[in-house]
Amino acid sequence: MSDKSAFKILTVPEVAVVDEIKDEIDEVKTFYLSFENKEIEKKFKIKSGQFIMCTIFGAGEFAVSLPPSPENDRFHISVRQVGKVTGALHQLKPGDKVGIRGPFGNGFPFEEIKGKNVIYVAGGIGLIPLRSSIVHVLQHRNEFGRIILLYGSRSSKDLMYRYNIDEWLKIDGFETYVTIDREEPGWSGEVGFVHNLIGKAKVPTENTVAFVCGPPVMFNAVIKELLSQGLSEDDIISTLERHMKCGIGKCQHCAIGRTLVCTDGPVYTYRQIKTLGEQI
Repeated sequence: MSDKSAFKILTVPEVAVVDEIKDEIDEVKTFYLSFENKEIEKKFKIKSGQFIMCTIFGAGEFAVSLPPSPENDRFHISVRQVGKVTGALHQLKPGDKVGIRGPFGNGFPFEEIKGKNVIYVAGGIGLIPLRSSIVHVLQHRNEFGRIILLYGSRSSKDLMYRYNIDEWLKIDGFETYVTIDREEPGWSGEVGFVHNLIGKAKVPTENTVAFVCGPPVMFNAVIKELLSQGLSEDDIISTLERHMKCGIGKCQHCAIGRTLVCTDGPVYTYRQIKTLGEQI
């Protein structure tokens, strides 16, 4: 007998209401959303690393990663204003409505990495897509080995989710390192680029998986350092962010070689990324 309660991917936009808006860093806001249809609200399920297509009525649609944990976390998106559609999103107020399609994509592994050490390395807003997995793994802390977050940004004003970071720094068994590029008045934490934290944290390489997300220069420096420490290419995981138009593989706007990021990804191992010939 089929499970009639099982959630099916939303292939047409379902209306969601903006419940709350939180300013994060310059040009980045977090929007807490709830579906008008409460049956959809109850059944909507995501995996860490997936994305949705968000419609701003009268402006257009864009792809956005999902920062909430799949378990016991308010549904939200964190979005940087970069163009017409995201600019229109940033003009919305609580009570306004958007459309949601999805969730799409393969997502980050979870069951497969149980029992392993889990390393997160993020730069700037690269923490947004990693937040979902971080929170999810912490909700199952006793099922993993060491859990380490290495996070860097240009300045203290550019640190995403400062309220989460403050909480994470207090969690026993969650090793959290935060750095900024240059010294600044009032900052007592680490200074320097995030890849320099890998040695300081004594990141393990045996039975370890690393999730990496950030700008190209940061990503390449982190990958080089992780590989030099002995981590395998199959155990380094990232997302390929592309300007996706449809989310279901029809328009092929996100094609890279033989893969479509929206349906085959957006999560890939570093070995797969290299095979695609993709320049991060």
